[in-house]
Amino acid sequence: MVKTLLVLGASSDIAQAVAHQFARNDFNVILAGHNSENLISVGSDIRIRYGVETQIVDFDAEAFASHTDFYSALPAAPDVAVYAVGYLGEQTKAETHWNEAIRIINTNYVGGLSILSVVANDFESRRSGTIIGISSVAGDRGRQSLYIYGSAKSGLSTFLAGLRHRLAKSNVTVITVKPGFVETKMTANIDLPKLLTAKPDRLAKAIYKAYCSKKHTVYYLPIFRWIVLIIRNIPEFIFVKTNL
Repeated sequence: MVKTLLVLGASSDIAQAVAHQFARNDFNVILAGHNSENLISVGSDIRIRYGVETQIVDFDAEAFASHTDFYSALPAAPDVAVYAVGYLGEQTKAETHWNEAIRIINTNYVGGLSILSVVANDFESRRSGTIIGISSVAGDRGRQSLYIYGSAKSGLSTFLAGLRHRLAKSNVTVITVKPGFVETKMTANIDLPKLLTAKPDRLAKAIYKAYCSKKHTVYYLPIFRWIVLIIRNIPEFIFVKTNL
């Protein structure tokens, strides 16, 4: 039986790479995004390349009240749901402009909590399914350069961990993905270190591998697991003197 992948936040580079990776492995794909008209060509490309069914639906991560109806109206019940919505925002702007701060928080955390709670209830009742949340290594320790975004991703990671604990007895897998630097539209204006920067398609392969093995947490590139371990263990009196 052909399985179905639901991609939430399908306009992002990571989301589309994940959609291609799962479609390559015979998944039908539902692309859900805020500007769904822009996803028509993406859906057509996936359908032609891999011979799978694709559907395009409207989804707004910040329209919390609509999430239950959105999920109920999906053209097919998903077997895998990926929350790939993300907004880096501007840290300095968010420090003085509440609208920027709340957009970062809602997009990266509250929207995920809202829609994935709906997905979780469905998967729990069906006693099957996989939830994949795209978090970030930025959530592993607060840093002055990115702490509002990082706090939102930290919240998402903690939510996914709790969800994983809750759903384990229902045969539902929950995977937390913590990318480091990824070459995407969101990071286009940032000077990233080449040796530590991943391509979306490579990250998507790691995510699919984690899905197949039911791995609970993915750091990508894998070296970030050790980088984060070092950063988390720097004593606070030293850490506050750094410019991270």
